[in-house]
Amino acid sequence: METPLSQKLGIRYPIVQAGMVWTSGWKLAVASARAGALGLIGAGSMRPDLLREHIRKAKATEVAATIGVNIPLMRGDVDELIRVTVEEGITIVFTSAGNPKVHAQKLKDAGCFLCHVVASVKHALKAEEAGCDAVVAEGFEAGGHNGLDEITTLCLVPQVVDAVKIPVIAAGGIADGRQMLAALALGAQAVQIGTRFATTIESSSHPNYKQAVLDAEDNSTVLTLKKVAPVRLKKNQFALETVDASTHGATKEEEIELLGKKREMHGIFEGDLEQGELEMGQSSGLIKDIISADEVVKRLLAEYDVAKRRIESLG
Repeated sequence: METPLSQKLGIRYPIVQAGMVWTSGWKLAVASARAGALGLIGAGSMRPDLLREHIRKAKATEVAATIGVNIPLMRGDVDELIRVTVEEGITIVFTSAGNPKVHAQKLKDAGCFLCHVVASVKHALKAEEAGCDAVVAEGFEAGGHNGLDEITTLCLVPQVVDAVKIPVIAAGGIADGRQMLAALALGAQAVQIGTRFATTIESSSHPNYKQAVLDAEDNSTVLTLKKVAPVRLKKNQFALETVDASTHGATKEEEIELLGKKREMHGIFEGDLEQGELEMGQSSGLIKDIISADEVVKRLLAEYDVAKRRIESLG
């Protein structure tokens, strides 16, 4: 299965493993790339020296060409993260949480394929104007930080496809092959998948976090902390405290104080199930086991084929 975008990226299948914080180290990126997907190292939870270490370990493998780096542009040390990425010869860069125009030229000058994550048509057009080679249209079903407008994947993807000339990758709540078929039917050239890859053997997420995903149901997540930056996480003690605070009119400053520091690390990496941020998408209700990244890709393809045959049988 190929699309023009997957051919350009040199991957066998139009699947991107999301570069998630505290989850997507070199082991997961390499395992995903070996399975035929694009593997992304998540720089969002790494200092520049640690990012360099992960990149070098990934580069030492036979799939180095199909591994990229995800860089959140809101990071205070974003210039250092970009410098390390470029110095280490990474040629595929995904950016998020910021304006890609500020950094696009230096990445393009380094020969990088640049893709930016967006949550609206407006920002997709701005990314295209900034020189991005592709965009990820991410609906608010996604785990982690989301757009302010809360546009669903099903509605966002076709509108972005209609608005821009560059390839579109669909993201947000996607965890199986049925959804991948739907995303490609909407005009996307690939899917980006987070929570399903976060619950793989190779993921660096804590076992408690992985089990929390497995235990999730359709209504187990909530979008909260909207005055700071909307984030989708599993309902636990911390998440419900933030919802209660918002209901009672908490200010942005009060939400920031309640958030504190390193909540993502405590939840995803250290496994604090009550006071940590357990970021996961609405797709968590579909995930019932911890398997390898290779098995994730194989299942996606098998499910895709079954769904495609079903649609064809309706004709």
